Amino acid sequence: MSQADRFYLSIVVFLVIVLIAGGVKLLVDRDRVQPQELVLSQAALPQLGGEIYIGGDVVNPGIYPLREGDTIPELLSDAGVEAGADLNFVKLYVLEEEERQSPQKVDINRAEPWLLEVLPGISADRAQAIVAYREENGEFKRIEDLLKVEGIGEVTFEKIKDNVTVAD
Repeated sequence: MSQADRFYLSIVVFLVIVLIAGGVKLLVDRDRVQPQELVLSQAALPQLGGEIYIGGDVVNPGIYPLREGDTIPELLSDAGVEAGADLNFVKLYVLEEEERQSPQKVDINRAEPWLLEVLPGISADRAQAIVAYREENGEFKRIEDLLKVEGIGEVTFEKIKDNVTVAD
């Protein structure tokens, strides 16, 4: 037997020993692994709720209530996304508990009559009077200036004062 044949034979024997040792190692390690028991919790899933900010390319940006089962199309319809709006420019942001705010206020310097009508005690005629006053006299400086509008007295002002604001 030549020296080359002995060399190849020793390599083959070495590889066979390595394969046998590796197989024995795998069998020994497999016996050591204990099966893990998984226990699924029966805890109730947290309820989704809170508030979501919808802004960007929408008609009525603002904070909306977020309830279990709400879908994005439903939320967007609340904010007034029009048929041709570019949805790449719509912003949705779920507010964290500490970010939640008091109810939205209506800016009396920018609100359309239909929006003013949702205020307690404000009829269509009073909403139009607010807009007319604003157009004739300029923006309201403070919410108390609403008392200067015809048809709005102390009683009506007390009903709406916590729901209105004047933007800076």
